[in-house]
Amino acid sequence: MNNFAGSIVSSSSDDESSDEDDLVLHKLLSAARNRMQQRGESSNTEKRHRISIYRDRMAAHELLVRDYFAPDSLYGLSKFEDRFRISRNLFLRIARDLENNYEFFQLRWDARGKRDFSTLQKCKAALRQLAYDIAADASDEYLKMSERTGRECAYLFCEYVIELYGDIYLRHPTRNDIKQLYDTHEAKHGLPGMLGNIDCTHWEWANCPNAWRGQFTRGDQGVPTIILEAVASHDLWIWHAFFGMAGGKAPNMLFVVNEHQYNYGYYLGVGIYQEYATFVKSYSFSADEKRKLFNLAQESARKGVERAFGVLKQK
Repeated sequence: MNNFAGSIVSSSSDDESSDEDDLVLHKLLSAARNRMQQRGESSNTEKRHRISIYRDRMAAHELLVRDYFAPDSLYGLSKFEDRFRISRNLFLRIARDLENNYEFFQLRWDARGKRDFSTLQKCKAALRQLAYDIAADASDEYLKMSERTGRECAYLFCEYVIELYGDIYLRHPTRNDIKQLYDTHEAKHGLPGMLGNIDCTHWEWANCPNAWRGQFTRGDQGVPTIILEAVASHDLWIWHAFFGMAGGKAPNMLFVVNEHQYNYGYYLGVGIYQEYATFVKSYSFSADEKRKLFNLAQESARKGVERAFGVLKQK
């Protein structure tokens, strides 16, 4: 009898424990289901009420034309060059070539009949990013262009410009090109066989990692810098400075000085460069009048690349 009663009590207690577990589990599942429903409703509400920015592209295009491209534009040619870093004629030439050759830079309408950005807007957005290193959406208030579209304009502008003009302006020099350089520098500086100037400058590296600051900091500079080196001629020819050695990429072009024939042209440089025949430096000690005269001519001819570096660093 006692065993039977004990079994009944044990069975009832097990049933009560099981009922409590079921109740807790039911409440837990109910809370989880309610939470999921609330999350779904909130996400649906966000999707339904997502803010869509209306950008009046046509008005932005008309404003751009009125400011820079109309016959009586608000800003003149000098302002255009200051802000775009190129002349307006060159800008229009590039924009016209891009429009004629690539669908992306053509004025289009989408499936909804909505007008796309004009060629001028896309080229302007790309050039402003390249000239001032600004963010892709920095011109949103003026051009009404989103960050994604602005980034795409800059990327495709660079890619297509290289495709269009690379064979003309990035090709290797020909014999005729070198002959023109010889004649130009001889007429201007009195230096036959001169191809251009080679020089370098220190550029402050504002975001240099702390671990690298020691190896990129010199005592005379005081801050981390990187060295920018360039070869400059009167018409912006740029190619390998050492083409006169190791069988380079420029054609063999002779010139004669004081009845001596030379096979390759040369660049004017400073004392930091190696003692190669392709680099002509000024004399460290000008003991006679001939050396003094040469130093004056060499230093005067090198003003071009120094001024170019100065303008570049200021901008």
